[in-house]
Amino acid sequence: MPLLMLKDLPRYECLLEGSKQFPDLDPSACEVYLHLLRTGDEVFRVCDAHLAAHNISQGRFTVLMLLLDKATEGPHARTPAELAEMAGVTRATMTGLIDTLERDGFVRREPDPHDRRMMSVNLTPAGQAFLSKFLPEHFRRTAMLMAHLSESERKTLVRLLAKVLQGTTGVPSMASDGGASPVPSTPVFVE
Repeated sequence: MPLLMLKDLPRYECLLEGSKQFPDLDPSACEVYLHLLRTGDEVFRVCDAHLAAHNISQGRFTVLMLLLDKATEGPHARTPAELAEMAGVTRATMTGLIDTLERDGFVRREPDPHDRRMMSVNLTPAGQAFLSKFLPEHFRRTAMLMAHLSESERKTLVRLLAKVLQGTTGVPSMASDGGASPVPSTPVFVE
């Protein structure tokens, strides 16, 4: 779901003008922020369109990738609670994702052999086959998105994005009581 719908970003001069009316507006910070959001939206749009063409959502793809990762490490599956924690979603959201993936035959829930109160989620052969077919094109598209950057630029971008991400923890958000509280690890742009 796109976060920013601006097709044409404001010119730097417009941001400078705006800073006269709003002294807290830092034109260069705002310019970078808008470009980051716009680029993120476009990358998300390209990825989401590819997933939709294969009848899968971002969330379900994330679950499959988390299970594929575990499948390459060893025979143990993940619990729904582990998957929810790793994906940064609630357990209820993860239950819905697993339900859909199970309905489509990509995963199966099984009782834990050591603790019958626990359930494990495993990739099925159909889930593995889907990923084997889907991932080569997905990785080609990822490489195409980053093709305009040199290896050095990619490393610099990762380092810079990590710094931006680190800065999100210090920005207060509005709590339900109107007071400031730390921003969750995944910031949301709301307008």
